[in-house]
Order: sequence, then C-alpha cells, then structure tokens
Amino acid sequence: MRPRFRHVNGPHAGTRTRMRQKFSSWDRTLFHQVATRQWPAAERVLPRLSRRANHGLLWFGVAAGIAAVGGRPGRRAALRGVGSLALASATVNTIGKGAVRRSRPLLDAVPVMRQLRHQPVTTSFPSGHAASAAAFAVGVALESRRWGAVVAPVAWSVAFSRIYTGVHYPSDVVIGTAIGAGAALAVRGVVPTRRDLAVPARPRADAPALPEGRGLFVVVNEASGPPALLVTPTERLKGALPQAQVTERTEDDDLAELLEKAAQRAVEQGGALGIHGGDGSINLAATIALRHGVPLVAFPGGTYNHFARDLGIETVDDAARAVEEGSAAAVDIARFTSQDSGNAEPVPFLNTFSIGAYPELVRYRERWARRTGSWPAGILAALHVLRTSQPIDVVINGHRRPVWLLFAGNCAYRGVGLAPVRRQNLADGLLDVRIVDGGPFARTRLIAAAMTGGLANSPVYSAALLRRLRVSGMAAGAHLAYDGEVAPAPTELVLDKVNEALTVYRPATDAT
Repeated sequence: MRPRFRHVNGPHAGTRTRMRQKFSSWDRTLFHQVATRQWPAAERVLPRLSRRANHGLLWFGVAAGIAAVGGRPGRRAALRGVGSLALASATVNTIGKGAVRRSRPLLDAVPVMRQLRHQPVTTSFPSGHAASAAAFAVGVALESRRWGAVVAPVAWSVAFSRIYTGVHYPSDVVIGTAIGAGAALAVRGVVPTRRDLAVPARPRADAPALPEGRGLFVVVNEASGPPALLVTPTERLKGALPQAQVTERTEDDDLAELLEKAAQRAVEQGGALGIHGGDGSINLAATIALRHGVPLVAFPGGTYNHFARDLGIETVDDAARAVEEGSAAAVDIARFTSQDSGNAEPVPFLNTFSIGAYPELVRYRERWARRTGSWPAGILAALHVLRTSQPIDVVINGHRRPVWLLFAGNCAYRGVGLAPVRRQNLADGLLDVRIVDGGPFARTRLIAAAMTGGLANSPVYSAALLRRLRVSGMAAGAHLAYDGEVAPAPTELVLDKVNEALTVYRPATDAT
C-alpha cells in the first residue's frame, strides 16, 4: 500500500494568495479614493509638511522648540522623541526597505499640484516618514502627555501626507506607523520614563492642607536659576496659591534672615515654610524648617532642582496641588560634621556630598556661569576638570587611599555607575557612597570601563550603601561640595543620617 502524502501547501497557498490579492485590491482602492477626493485647504499644507519631514528635519526642529520652552520635562520629552525616531529610522532603512521591495504607487490619479517635486527613489514599503512621525510622537507622549497631545496632530498629518502626495500606499503608512510606535516602546524598555519608575516608597506625614496657600510663607530667591522671561516666580506663585504670603529676596538681602522670619510666621499661624530656589536655597530652608518644626514646600526655581524632582515636583503647580491637598512625606536628612573641634554643628544636605573632582567642577562652573550660562559653563568645567584635576589622598573608615572622587548621596540613587539619576525612596536611612580611585592610569581605565559598559566591575570604581562614613587626612586647601555649594574641607569629618526628620509637601502621584 502506497503511503499518502498530504499536500500541505496546496489549499493554504491558494488561501494566502487570495488574501494577498484582496488586501492589495483594498490598498489600491483606498489609495485611489484619497487621490481623487478633494481635501479643503490641504493642497498648500500637506505637501510642504511632507517635504519638511525629509531626513527628520521637521522633528529635530520641533524637538528643539519643546526643549527650549518646556523646561526639564520638555527636554526629557524631546530627547526621548529624537531617540525613538533614530531607532525607527534605523529599523526601516536597514530591515524594512530591504524585506519587501514594493514599487511606489502610480501617480496617474494624483493631481499634479499635490505631487512632490522630487520623488523618492527607495522602495515603497514601509513608510519611513510615518515611522519617524509615529516614533517621535509616541516617544514624546510617553514622557509628557501634554507635549504628546501637541505633537500628535502634526505626526498624523505627516503620515497622511505620504498617501495624499501619492508616494505611499495606505498599508505602507500603517506598517510604518506601527514600526515607529514599536521603536518608541523599545526605547522605553531600555530607558524607562519617570512615570514607569516605581512610585517612591515615601512614608506619609501629617501636614496641614492650606487652601489657596493660606498659612504658607514663601521666600523667592531671585538669584537662583535662569532669569524669568514672561512670568516672574512671584506672579506664578500668586497665580497658583493666591493666599500665600510671598517675599522676594534680592542679592542685597540675607536669605537666611528672610527664611527665619517666614518660618516664625508659619509657626504662629500653624502653616508651612516655602522656598522657591535651587538646591542650595532649599537646603538652607530645610535646615530652618527643621529647627522650627514646620513642614517645607520646595518650589523648583533653580537650574537642576534635584530634591524637588525626586519629590515628584516638576512645576510650581505640582507643589501647589500638594499644599492644597495636605499631601506630605517624611524624608531623611543627611549631614556631615567636622571633627576638627569638639563642638562643630552638623551641616545638613538633602542631595549629595562630594570630595575630589566634583567640588572643583562646581567652583569652575559657578565662576564661568555668569559669562556663558549654566549649561555651557557646566560642560566647560567638566572638560577642564577632567584634563587638569589630580587625585587627593584621604583616609576612609581608617584606610588611606588616593581618590579622584568620593560621592555620598542622601538615600540610594538609581542610575548607571557614576550617573545617579533618581532616588526611589527618600527615607531609606542609607548613604549612597561611590568612590573613584586615583591609582595609575585610573582616569583612562575609568573612561574605558564606562564606554564598554563595565563600570560596575571596574577595579577603580566602588560603591556601597552605608549608614555612617568617616573621612580624614584631607590636606589644607581641599574643598567639599554639598547640594551645589562649595566649602573648605576640614581635615576630618563624619557623614551620617537623621531618618525621617523633615516633613515636606509632595504630590500624591507623580504627574507630568
């Protein structure tokens, strides 16, 4: 008896062929409907928009605009959008275009005034413009819903313009859009957005709800951060919390004195102390709020605003919402105490402490910032320090070692190697200590390890979570930095923590 062999490809191949034919017929029909239909006001807009999107130029311009006017959230959104676009473009050009060599649509049905002056010469499937548009829009939206809503109509118009001008079939655009959205999600998988990070484990604390800011006394440090362009910090605060008492501090005023007076009034009225400024100003306000036993409101008004951001406060409105809701948390205070004399007062810091190269970087950055601006000054200072700095000899918990940098963070930071990004818990009782040794060729070895992704295993880099650290043996003239401030370093000091010492307002949820 002869065995029977079933032809598995026969009927299935016929079904697939019919499906492809049906899909192709639908694709061409829809293309023809778009080509022959009149679209009011589209003739002047869509072809230009399609040309502007060549090579991603439109999106680079949009990203620059978002970064310029959107503050730190806008810069993050713009950067994520550009990164997603780059991945989508690389995917389309290296894989997509070569996988299906589909010819471009015939232009017989497309009015001449719609057609592009220079027709693309690559294959039709998939649409690179649609992929870039979707990648940029989805990437921006993942980081900031507000900016995503602004960009989405433009991205949709660019994608549709490729059908409208006759250079792509609808399926090319649909698949390109899917590739772009997938690229944005892939980037998020590697680099999570702030919303994707776990909600920080902050213990709740009792703080009064202050409707419209009644009982809140705020000092605005006008010397902090970039100058106001349209709305002053005081106007922004009064708009968000009209009942708050706001005092402006100029360069001629003593910030500590103004904060002391504001804290005393907050005690009398059972309210809170507010500070609008950078990390150094917030550090000083936290010290005074702690001494008077009043909760603190940190309004981001500096260049970096690390502490406010780790509280989930990106804008004045975020802080205002927490004040009106009475949403607050208890956070740790880290501190360093000089051991050179027996009665030295501990100096608190909310973010970071460092010895070595970083204090030098801060000194040069502050010296050059008034001439070049904060960001250029920071880059120039980093390059200068990297080229000229030398390791210092210190004794760490009884062991002498040369170091390029000793970093201690108030609570554990998330990040890669020497780039701490964000703290998930501001009340973990720990110091995040990171040390870069200064042995032979340490700088070269460190850079090589960072570039190859092996920083965590580099012998010149070490990290630990500690509750206490003793540092001694520092030479005369050495400096330390804490929360962006630079001061002469004592010959010996101790770093430790006061757990859940300060009550601060923060939003109930991190909103962007």
